[in-house]
Amino acid sequence: MSEDVTDAPAGFAKEQLKSFIERIERLEEEKKAIADDIKDVFAEAKANGFDVKALRTILKIRREDADERKEHEAIVDLYLQALGIFV
Repeated sequence: MSEDVTDAPAGFAKEQLKSFIERIERLEEEKKAIADDIKDVFAEAKANGFDVKALRTILKIRREDADERKEHEAIVDLYLQALGIFV
C-alpha cells in the first residue's frame, strides 16, 4: 500500500523539497537564457568575419589549467612524431 504524503517519515520536509525543485527549475530557465545569449554572441562574431570554431577552441584553452594543457600538447606532439606527422 502506498504512503500518503502526510504519512511520510518524520523529518520529511515537503516545503523544502518543493523549494529545491522550484529553485532548480528557475536556474534551468536562467541557464537556457544564458545559452541563448552565448549563441547570439557567436552568431554576431561570425557575422563580423570571425571563425566560430577557432573562438570555441580558444575558450576551451583558456578554461584549461596551463600545466595540464602543456602536458596534453606534449603527448599530442609525441604521438604526431611517432606517426611521422611533424607540426
